[in-house]
Amino acid sequence: MTFLSPLLFAAIMLIPLWLSTAKDTEHKTIAVVDYTNMYAQALPSNATYHFEIVQAPQQDIGKSKLSNDYYAILVISGNLMHDSTAVALYSQKQVGFELQSYIADHLNKYVENQKLEASHIPNIKQIIKASQSSIQVATIKLNANGQEIVTSSEVAAVIGALATFLIYLFIFMYGAQVMRGVVEEKTNRIVEIIISSVRPFELMMGKIIGIALVGLTQFLLWVLLTVIISNVAGIAMFGSSLAGIQQSTQLTAGTQSTAHHAILSIIQGLQGINFVEIIGYFIFYFIGGYLLYASLFAAIGSAVDNETDTQQFMLPVTIPIIFAFYAAFYSLQNPDGPLAFWCSIIPFTSPIVMMVRLPFDVPLWQKLLSSGLLIITFLSTTWLAAKIYRTGILMYGKKISWKELWKWLRYSNR
Repeated sequence: MTFLSPLLFAAIMLIPLWLSTAKDTEHKTIAVVDYTNMYAQALPSNATYHFEIVQAPQQDIGKSKLSNDYYAILVISGNLMHDSTAVALYSQKQVGFELQSYIADHLNKYVENQKLEASHIPNIKQIIKASQSSIQVATIKLNANGQEIVTSSEVAAVIGALATFLIYLFIFMYGAQVMRGVVEEKTNRIVEIIISSVRPFELMMGKIIGIALVGLTQFLLWVLLTVIISNVAGIAMFGSSLAGIQQSTQLTAGTQSTAHHAILSIIQGLQGINFVEIIGYFIFYFIGGYLLYASLFAAIGSAVDNETDTQQFMLPVTIPIIFAFYAAFYSLQNPDGPLAFWCSIIPFTSPIVMMVRLPFDVPLWQKLLSSGLLIITFLSTTWLAAKIYRTGILMYGKKISWKELWKWLRYSNR
């Protein structure tokens, strides 16, 4: 997975871009049966769809031979100005949404024009066209020197959501890996040999830190390999690296279509993101959140004899993670709201929720408060987990309850 995941990430970026350049080469002919003789001319043919006006008796279309000769049959049975449901599209297989939207859009425009003409108001089309507006609000961030940086709230939200998902995934994946490792060593009685050489706390921390380093190594390899694979694939598919594609998009933005302008706005939005800060805090919150929950997972693993018995203790540990995941995505709409603020400060949710807020420039005092509380909390949970781990790692054949765990926590250190 270390080497397959970058291929997946690169495919997620490049395949949609490649598919957007591919066009449907199949030419589809649609029969238009217009019993009103009013709307057939409102459907222009294009490179993909060809509309052919045909005559057919008013009978069950399914029994006619038209369905064998055409890709689809469009039947207009009444005046659409008075009955918007008097149109249906028949086909032997489910038609695509693109064709349905193409027909609906053109018929809607035609009927709207008919209604405007029926109002008998001079120049009403020109008046309505002149009144239409499409306002786009640009977001520009000012740095300490007053320099303007073009940003994008949508891009910031996507970056925050992606970072949040990765933190959530890593904490669950590597934390559960710690628990399974502890259970496996305990079940196989390997721990009895290991514990004769090292202290239980050292063994627990060695396992937690070792898997954390594995996670960081995989993350850094994913970033590095994804960049390399994406650029190599970009050269192979488009004749240019991703940076070259971005530069060519910027140079030709003034003469290209709306889609190219959208790509340019995304690129400008990415340039307004402080990726050094995002990656730095990502590593910190991954380590902090992982250490906090991995110690709890290790304590659970040491208290049971098999992985099945871990289920009764997993719920209180996983509920804060799941809650934080949902709170993070609700916080995308208002990253400075009360939900986002408190969940980014509380240590059990801050590693996940804070990643949503970081692209939106969180105040420094909130970052420091969140980081400090997280450090204090994972040190405390590690200390408590070590007390459970020390007692439970060599205990077999006993069903452990919450009451029993509480007794272990009250044991004094020896």
